[in-house]
Amino acid sequence: MDKIERRTSRPVRVGNVLIGGGAPVTVQSMTNTCSGDYGETLEQINRLYEAGADLVRVAVPDREAALVLEKLVVQSPLPLIADIHFDVKLAYQSLESGASKIRINPGNIGGREKLAELARRARSYRIPLRIGVNAGSLEKHLLKKHGGATAAALVESALGHLETLEGIGFEDVIISLKASDVYTTISAYRLFSERKAYPLHIGVTGAGPPSTGMIKGAVGIGALLAEGIGDTVRVSLTASPLEEVRVARHILQSLNLRIFGPDLISCPTCGRCQVELVPLVKDVEKMLEAYNMPVKVAVMGCAVNGPGEAREADVGISAGKKTGIIFRQGKVIRTVRQEQLLEVLKEELDLLAAKNVD
Repeated sequence: MDKIERRTSRPVRVGNVLIGGGAPVTVQSMTNTCSGDYGETLEQINRLYEAGADLVRVAVPDREAALVLEKLVVQSPLPLIADIHFDVKLAYQSLESGASKIRINPGNIGGREKLAELARRARSYRIPLRIGVNAGSLEKHLLKKHGGATAAALVESALGHLETLEGIGFEDVIISLKASDVYTTISAYRLFSERKAYPLHIGVTGAGPPSTGMIKGAVGIGALLAEGIGDTVRVSLTASPLEEVRVARHILQSLNLRIFGPDLISCPTCGRCQVELVPLVKDVEKMLEAYNMPVKVAVMGCAVNGPGEAREADVGISAGKKTGIIFRQGKVIRTVRQEQLLEVLKEELDLLAAKNVD
């Protein structure tokens, strides 16, 4: 199987998680609870951990939220990233509260001197910064120079902030260059990756509701990852952050960058299909939630799309009008009644699970 050749980036440690330096691409999301509500926010962090997130970002809009962050850090099973806008003093306080990383948009915290001072303080705590350049808050002179929020404008903004940080010898930095336009986002990351080796947080900002946001996120993030660009990802959706984690994990698994569990293959159906395939696929999808192993499972609707086209599957079923077949890596092993397909597939999965444990 062909593998993606990933861009070389310098390593940056965020809590106990390594970003860049050849480490696996990490998944992160952001809480959408009131940051001042300790109980509700901690509950969501725990749910994100259970869903498979590697890192969690928490908004720190005021002093109260920064104080709550200190309590959250103690109880969180994941490294917490403080998200800061406008008031650099909140970043200082978040460092004191134990945040594992500070995410800032330098365009709205008050200029180079404040950025440099924040970096000095972050260095004393051995905490990295994420420089989050966003198309919606670019410096006015760059918008004028480039005729808008172009990819080149995003990159020039990031390089300007890095010049400040590098000037004081601070290199524990992760970069993001986000726009709501997918191609602008892709172009910006491509341009930056040719200039600097800092690890990249990739995503399409303001992607929208799941119906469209998942497509924008998959296209933008997937295109970059397929080129080897990207060290940590967030799928931005107007939805539960748990959904963001689910989609991000699917994107990574689809590119074989990380394997989180079974991979379900199913045919799109056509006039040859003699079974209600959609509910059958849903039943198998539900069944697979109980298995945490790297296995390909196929659910096909006829002999044409059966063992032949799903040859790469470790195990699969192909349904007919009254009977169906069970196959392993393209070879038929059993023919059973249609109503037995799920039961027999589960038996095969249990056998694979036992071998996986051994």
